[in-house]
Amino acid sequence: MDKRTSSGRWKLFAVLAVCAAPMLLSYLTYYVIKPSGRTNYGTILDPRLYPMPKLGGLLLGGEPKELNAYSGKWIMLQVDSGSCAKSCEKKLYDMRQLRLMQGKEMERVERVWLITDEQAVDTVLIRAFDGTRMIRVDVAALKKWLPGEENTQISDHLFMIDPLGNLMLRFPKDADPQKMKKDISKLLKASAIG
Repeated sequence: MDKRTSSGRWKLFAVLAVCAAPMLLSYLTYYVIKPSGRTNYGTILDPRLYPMPKLGGLLLGGEPKELNAYSGKWIMLQVDSGSCAKSCEKKLYDMRQLRLMQGKEMERVERVWLITDEQAVDTVLIRAFDGTRMIRVDVAALKKWLPGEENTQISDHLFMIDPLGNLMLRFPKDADPQKMKKDISKLLKASAIG
């Protein structure tokens, strides 16, 4: 009887250990190893500090258009010269692809290119990135609003504006589109607005 009782107890302890192991490992991982707190790729900005200002915007045809005309949707924002060098074209391409990658959620995202000068925009470029809203803006007001990173220009980044019109996310210079996609997908999934 003693052997059977002892053997039964060991089996019971083994079953309990197998059942408790995942929970104990999760506590060990969370409280001892401590995962890094940052799960986003872009820099999250305090939206209260960056409400959308009036930028004196004009469409390419000369009609007045403010950025807040697209409020109610998530705005993926690029800033660059109308001459649009290779880095500018890459950002336009990335914005188009990132929007498409959102699948059925893509209608919640608007692409906007704020043009900072009077340079003519190439017609081929306009056609290639059809659907991107192109607005000429007052560059002084833009520089007061958009925060850059050290050793970068505001034209080096892509930004996200929430549907309420607040700037809330800045992607790094030469950002990785796959990592950006994850951030944008998380925003759309977590938000019921837009």
